[in-house]
Amino acid sequence: MARSKSGDDPSAKERILTAAEKLFAETGFDATPTSRIAEAARVPKGLVHYYFRRKSDLLTALVKRLPDQFIEPAQVVVPGDVAASLRRLVAELDARLSDSRLLSHLLWREADTHKDVREALQARFQTIVHQVKAVIIAAGAGSIAMADVDSAAGLFALAVSYRHSVARHPEDTPMMDREVEFIADALTLGAGAKT
Repeated sequence: MARSKSGDDPSAKERILTAAEKLFAETGFDATPTSRIAEAARVPKGLVHYYFRRKSDLLTALVKRLPDQFIEPAQVVVPGDVAASLRRLVAELDARLSDSRLLSHLLWREADTHKDVREALQARFQTIVHQVKAVIIAAGAGSIAMADVDSAAGLFALAVSYRHSVARHPEDTPMMDREVEFIADALTLGAGAKT
């Protein structure tokens, strides 16, 4: 068994998190005792509490397992084409989410009752807002009013966030084409009216 200098077993910690993620998704946070997590992870119950003092600390650790959402605008921007740029941004965000659909769904569900999870998801939402804004600005090349960009970024980030909150159920995951076209058309029309 590989151990660090402090005696920790990183594979045990990873097994605990993997077991917690699976069990929380299946039965919910409150209905999953730490003894069941320990059993599924094949570790003594005391080891769960060694790594995660409180059961809620497992949720906090699971939030950190979500994929990084930062996307460099240059990766997705099509100059002069807001719609194509937003489609590419959504595709990149979806690709990053694809490996963590179960975890994302679990955390969205637990955000209602766990403040730390809610705050972490709110911070991730703000990251999406800033990214949408950066993509619109880069694609629009300064021809769009900032007030319109702020409103559009907030609305579009809400649509993306909702999409990701139901991503575990592909049949319920809405397509983004209408939202992309609506935002792009509104920004383009707004820019045209100001010139």
